[in-house]
Amino acid sequence: MEGHEESITKHEQLLQYIEQLKVGTKISVRRLAKELGVSEGTAYRAVKEAENLGVVITKERIGTVRVEKRPRGLNEQLTFADVVDIVEGHVMGGTHGLAKPLHKYVIGAMKVEAMARYIDAGSLLIVGNRDDAHSLALEHGAGVLVTGGFGTSKEVKQLADELELPIISSRHDTFTVASMINRAIFDRLIKKKIMLVEDIAFGKEKPNVLKSNSTLEDFQTLSAATGQQRFPVVDEWNRLIGIVSRKDTEQLRDDQTIDRCLVRNPVTASLQTSLASAAQIMTWEGIEFLPIVDRNRKLIAAVTRREVLQALRDAQKQPQLGETFDHLMWSGFAEEREDDGTLIFRGFIIPQMATDLGTISEGVLMNIMTQAGYRTAKDVMGHDHVLDNMTTYFISPVQIEEAVVIRPLVLEYSRRTCKLEIAISREGSLVCKAVMTFHSIDHL
Repeated sequence: MEGHEESITKHEQLLQYIEQLKVGTKISVRRLAKELGVSEGTAYRAVKEAENLGVVITKERIGTVRVEKRPRGLNEQLTFADVVDIVEGHVMGGTHGLAKPLHKYVIGAMKVEAMARYIDAGSLLIVGNRDDAHSLALEHGAGVLVTGGFGTSKEVKQLADELELPIISSRHDTFTVASMINRAIFDRLIKKKIMLVEDIAFGKEKPNVLKSNSTLEDFQTLSAATGQQRFPVVDEWNRLIGIVSRKDTEQLRDDQTIDRCLVRNPVTASLQTSLASAAQIMTWEGIEFLPIVDRNRKLIAAVTRREVLQALRDAQKQPQLGETFDHLMWSGFAEEREDDGTLIFRGFIIPQMATDLGTISEGVLMNIMTQAGYRTAKDVMGHDHVLDNMTTYFISPVQIEEAVVIRPLVLEYSRRTCKLEIAISREGSLVCKAVMTFHSIDHL
């Protein structure tokens, strides 16, 4: 036990040491172990933790480097180093400029004179084996991506080094690398839109805590000072032991310690848990308070159900960025309202939804029925739900480019749940049906 506690202390010291390094410093596991007198395994784990925290990055041919951590709320642009990874390329020159951000890319399928109108500082020229175009891009402050696995001249490489602008080679063709980069840009937009616990825990004050040897009197004093009714309980190394609430302490005498009544091994989340997942956890577990811990169960923060739900509501008001698979599958469906006020959805089966046999994928059918269910449950209840369970029946195949109608029927609902029957038909014939139960994540 003592060895475990010592290793955790060393781990914390290593993280603090890494965070104090100057931005741009290269980090070697072996050197780190030697300087702080720890094993290389301990140093390696600390470097990986620092990478997860976003204070270092590891890039092929460059190594591990200390970087400045930026809040997730900022729009993080792709860098030239990211492009190297995305297109499976290698750097032929201008290595010192890899950390520079990429503002846009230009495909060089034109004469050199015409390219000059489109290339500016911070852009990336995607072009084949054309040394004159490579030089032109660098002189205009742009990086270069050479497709088809071609190289470039010694003079161009020297110019790239002098200007600190990367020139990269990739074996892929122009269309492929442009698609790869474009996909990465959309992925960043989608990830930026998905809110994590980190987004609401960032900047919060450290949570008020109690120790296992705290007494009922300590609980009452802290509760009176903060107005809170429940607290995390930690040990001397700030590792989470449990949670104690006012209800848990009702049977304690003033001189008894709270370790007699605390709830041990409570449900927790990490900074990288999505807010939607946190809301589901709190709803299903029936809890109002969620401790946030690191890999060593050290307490970082605590969030309440009200905070999580409010952040989700705020996120829904933001503009939609990027396209997830759910968005793509649902984009071809239109919402209509029948005379009695019930919702139906009409749409076409696009080729991307098909299997190799030319019929719609059963997984896609389940997805679009679920999407229709979410929208119907929100229409009936006025707030958001998560899928609790689903029973499906597949009756006949659907070909691509056929028109279908989705008809949800509300079977029953309460403050917490909504049960639906959802049918998909084409030309009046039933294709498939599902019975779904949705659980509210907005019940306060």
